[in-house]
Amino acid sequence: MKCPYCGFEESKVVDSRAAEDNTSIRRRRECLQCTKRYTTYEKIEDLPILVIKKDFTRENFNKEKIINGLIIACQKRPVSRKQIEDIAADIEKTVSNSMLTEVPTNDIGEMVMARLKEIDEISYVRFASVYRQFKDINTFLDEIKNLIK
Repeated sequence: MKCPYCGFEESKVVDSRAAEDNTSIRRRRECLQCTKRYTTYEKIEDLPILVIKKDFTRENFNKEKIINGLIIACQKRPVSRKQIEDIAADIEKTVSNSMLTEVPTNDIGEMVMARLKEIDEISYVRFASVYRQFKDINTFLDEIKNLIK
């Protein structure tokens, strides 16, 4: 870190503490050449995650889209808003921790279905019917048979 006063490249940290929002660290530094003090902030670099859609276009990952899809699938079912938000947060965390910058929508859809299957089977089938674009009653029945197994 260059000193903003003299441009010297070495300094010592005098004080470190979390910033008000707890998303960064505030550091007071002292230049080893001119002895003037200055403040720096350190924060995690937030790389946007892109979602690769079925038509190969890309858009930013949006947790709200997952929540909206889950709300529709879970309408009139015993699934709480907290459970829905927990599923979306868990998927967001999984995608972020994968260290990938691009994720196919298929992967996200499969993650949603895996979590829904554990919570409510009817919501799972509803979500699957839209996500997998069931073309007729036979595909729908096949999915229900797989669920029963």
